Amino acid sequence: MEEFELIAKTFQGLEEVLAKELVALGANNVQIGRRMVSFTGDKALMYKANFHLRTAVRILKPIMHFKAKDADEVYDVIKAVDWEQYIDCNSTFSVDSVVYSDVFRHSKFVAYRVKDAIADHFNEKCGKRPSVRLNNPDLTFHIHIAGEDCTLAFDSSGESLHRRGYRVETGAAPINEVLAAGMILLTGWDGECDFIDPMCGSGTILIEAALIAKNIAPGVFRHGYAFEKWKDFDSELFKTIYDDDSAEREFKHKIYGYDVDGRMVACARRNVKSAMMGDVIEIECRDIKDFVEPSERAIMIVNPPYGERLQLENLLQVYKELGSRLKHAFQGNEAWIISSSYDCFDQVGLKASARLPLFNGDLDCEFRKYELFAGGYRGFRGEGNELKKDFAPLKRKSRLTGADGEQRPPRTKERAAENFIGDIDEESLRRRRELESYFSSYKSKRSAVARKRRQEAEENGDRPAYRAHNDERCGGRPAARNERRPERDFKGRDGEKRPVVRKDGGKRPFTRKDGDFKPLRGGKRKERG
Repeated sequence: MEEFELIAKTFQGLEEVLAKELVALGANNVQIGRRMVSFTGDKALMYKANFHLRTAVRILKPIMHFKAKDADEVYDVIKAVDWEQYIDCNSTFSVDSVVYSDVFRHSKFVAYRVKDAIADHFNEKCGKRPSVRLNNPDLTFHIHIAGEDCTLAFDSSGESLHRRGYRVETGAAPINEVLAAGMILLTGWDGECDFIDPMCGSGTILIEAALIAKNIAPGVFRHGYAFEKWKDFDSELFKTIYDDDSAEREFKHKIYGYDVDGRMVACARRNVKSAMMGDVIEIECRDIKDFVEPSERAIMIVNPPYGERLQLENLLQVYKELGSRLKHAFQGNEAWIISSSYDCFDQVGLKASARLPLFNGDLDCEFRKYELFAGGYRGFRGEGNELKKDFAPLKRKSRLTGADGEQRPPRTKERAAENFIGDIDEESLRRRRELESYFSSYKSKRSAVARKRRQEAEENGDRPAYRAHNDERCGGRPAARNERRPERDFKGRDGEKRPVVRKDGGKRPFTRKDGDFKPLRGGKRKERG
């Protein structure tokens, strides 16, 4: 069967995991990119990639690569393609676009030009054009532009592959299925021991762990793929792939899930029932502070709240309690925690042996590994032995935020001493430091201006430069020589006395128009009579 180019899209941080999955499927020429992995394979491999890959969001099939300097060139190139071999006048299609270019400023405009090119091609040849349909079209085009390099591809997946099909109910801020599977694969767990999620929510991590433990393809619950509507779709080949369960295995351990919210426990149980994993997953309503030490060796993955679902004090208390239970009731095991806040990580109170950068939606997170042990660290490590490094150094710096959602600079010893404990309000401290810094900077700038003015006055030898505007009103004489302007007894910012202007030489108060006025509170003046 003929091989062709394919692209698997994924989340940032999961590229290497996806590449390993593709190699295991039999893909050739696997190359890792940014949020994608390119490879080559035949039609059967394309079907398998959609059906078996756990960390892929969608599978694209490029049909052409070209260069273009503007949208008109894109239109001309795409219009010249022989589209009759892919689509007919009665079909429906949609166009998705991703643009990283200084020339192409608007991705939607590129998508419109691609749509126009395909429609005009059919109008000129057939007098009729295929219709655009955003939901469930027969064919989805994907155009990617980086600089002047353009790639036009078919989307073989249709709906995103993270939509497995087993989830019947969700809670607040559910974790993405692709990210959940990627986290499990990053730990290296494949069913050799028990698995625990003490804050399971709607049960996504539990179900993905069960699918991995039993080696069940995540696509068994889906209702369809985009390639099933293609003209060259081989239904017999896909049926063979779908019905093949020879790689599935028995799972001899247990997967445990806990949550303090009874509604989420009920939601997780319904999702587990929908995925038909009730024989290996047990879920209970239990607070993290009531977590007890497991009877057998286990690995733990925790996705605690780190958004706006809890108040700041409660949020930090959750992490503090989690760290305490890990230290006292999970010795000899491995725990992994994902979060976007280093203030929350600090409350865990344990030293991480690995830190992996991940994205949960648009949140920049870290996935940290904690190896729990009894006694001291040196005793755990062994005399003269180093800990095994399972992961390469980070390829990028993680931009974690504080518990309040604000990005923070790298921590110092001084900032670590001001950690969130008891009644310390980090937000108030941060704002106070910003104000102190601002006023200190403002004061230094004003001092510099005053020094400059005094220097100019000394060079001129008569008066400060800012008094020059008084010269015209005083007949060209310096303000200090004006006998009708008695000096006031207070000083200006530069320390020199300032003159007071009075129409009658100082015999009566200030006047405005024909009436007198007196000062009121707040500096306002009110006219009399």
